[in-house]
Amino acid sequence: MKISLKFLSKILSDAINKERKKIHPDGHSVYELEADVTIPSEYIIFMHFLGEVNVQIQNKIEKYILRNQNIDGGWSLFFGGKSDVSATVKAYFALKLSGCDMNDNKMIKARKVIFEHGGAENSNVFTRITLALFGEISWKTIPAMPIEIMKLPEWSPFHLNKISYWSRTVLVPLLIILNKKPLANNPKGVSIKEIFKDKYVAKLNIQGQKNFWSIIFNFIDKVVRKIEPVLPKKNKLLCTKKAYEWILIRLNGKDGLGGIFPAMVNSLIALSISEEKAKYKKECKIVRDAIDKLLVERNDEAYCQPCVSPIWDTGWIGHALIENEINIDKSIDWLLKKEIKSKGDWAEIKSNLEPGGWAFQYNNKFYPDVDDTALVGMLLDRYNRGKDNVTISNSIERTRKWIIGMQSKNGGWGSFDADNNHSYLNYIPFADHGALLDPPTVDVTARCLSFLAQLNKKEDKKVMNRALKYIISEQEKDGSWFGRWGTNYIYGTWSVLSSINLIEFEQKDYIQQKAIKYIKGNQRLDGGWGEDGETYFSKNLNSTKTSTPSQTAWAVLGLISAGELNSNEVSHGINYLIENYSENNWDEKFYTAVGFPKVFYLKYHGYSRYFPILAISKYLSLKNSNSLKPLHGV
Repeated sequence: MKISLKFLSKILSDAINKERKKIHPDGHSVYELEADVTIPSEYIIFMHFLGEVNVQIQNKIEKYILRNQNIDGGWSLFFGGKSDVSATVKAYFALKLSGCDMNDNKMIKARKVIFEHGGAENSNVFTRITLALFGEISWKTIPAMPIEIMKLPEWSPFHLNKISYWSRTVLVPLLIILNKKPLANNPKGVSIKEIFKDKYVAKLNIQGQKNFWSIIFNFIDKVVRKIEPVLPKKNKLLCTKKAYEWILIRLNGKDGLGGIFPAMVNSLIALSISEEKAKYKKECKIVRDAIDKLLVERNDEAYCQPCVSPIWDTGWIGHALIENEINIDKSIDWLLKKEIKSKGDWAEIKSNLEPGGWAFQYNNKFYPDVDDTALVGMLLDRYNRGKDNVTISNSIERTRKWIIGMQSKNGGWGSFDADNNHSYLNYIPFADHGALLDPPTVDVTARCLSFLAQLNKKEDKKVMNRALKYIISEQEKDGSWFGRWGTNYIYGTWSVLSSINLIEFEQKDYIQQKAIKYIKGNQRLDGGWGEDGETYFSKNLNSTKTSTPSQTAWAVLGLISAGELNSNEVSHGINYLIENYSENNWDEKFYTAVGFPKVFYLKYHGYSRYFPILAISKYLSLKNSNSLKPLHGV
């Protein structure tokens, strides 16, 4: 297929100009980050818990929730997905709190879906906790998580250092809530007893796979329930105090605890129910402001983001711009100011490691993100070539040392912690979402390997070889790699192909060819690629409804990295991007990212913008230089 490079350059120039207008004056970029309706629903629910309802925002969120209702009456975890009982229960509750009549046809259809899934009592743990806060369900249906967890020794099977950062920040304030068991203000006295099959359910229903560990933890749960009421009150008070201290140290100002919505809400509830509530008046306002900053408000609708992604967005659009030799001085200056130079929770495991990294959000100094750090490190290195700016060089070296220090024993990297792979903990009753941990993943490992390969230091060879060995061991039989943070096998496979681009090793051709065959074999008839959240349940890309610009860009980038610049598949992929370009640049309804596989999915509004720009930019630059492969790790 013949592609007019002149016409493609015109599209690229137009797309870049549109995105440059969205860059903030200080050089950073941030796009909307959308999840399913659970986060907006929780925003309404939390307002009614506090008894402080902004009716205007509530009405706008109500419209957003109703617009996203499935035909069958339920709500899904990602666009086009099947209805999920927990998401549907929260959406139904939020709508009824906002004033929707339970006899409205949309509410009737929602109830039908909930009953088909076993009733509201069949929701996940976090949904049941929400219902318990409103007195809709017994606290006995919630797994035992005593406040005494705060003082467990590090050698114990369960410890805060053994779970992920997001679990930690959500759990610590939740321990206070579970201990105090507050009742929501609920100013309208709304009840949703009509969506329970058993209106008097008062027993914990352990869901999920049954095995040795789930049986053990189920037994422990029963024991803890019996002994918890008689545990010394003095110790409970000390543990509660420790939990509050832990929260206050990490409160993160206007960016909120952990920079994520669930942790922020839990921290606000925990602070608001303290016996010393007046003492925390200032902190409560700061947390509430942090939560409200996550709102995206339009003329007629509004929704709440789970968090924001400025470092990630700035890093990727920076790579797209630098590929086109566009000045990114301001973006680099902004990123340098955001470098984290203090130790966080990761240092509990890596105590001798000096800091050097970036968060995902504007500020989150206790929790630098390994993936973001590697991405920014590559951008700084590309920017600094030929400049040799001492400040940037020092930052790159700190980044390099921190990344190397965060490598796990198996050669891979997790997102926020090293060796956070105590897999048995995913079987505690509380962890029915299966995402309690932050183990090494191929996509994050690939980004770290890309960074180190781009720097190409001899002393890093052993580290890189360990990473490569881990990545090779994770390749699927069909040649693909699982994508933990992006959907799914297209994302994982692109990430790896980009990472091994600059590395020579014995098995490279065999491994690369398998991956190339996988990507080519899953190209759709329209020339694009697409994959949705269903592939986390069953690896079947044929179940996906359509191609998407972001996933097509990943596939093209992966093939280009593997030397397939002149292949028909790359031409068809580029042509798909041309045909789907519009005055709004590229747009996609589908969710192409993931928070927790099978549980929580994400739509980065920037993905359909900067990844196609990056793919087309690489295609054009290599075509114009008569080279087959890019000379860097992105």
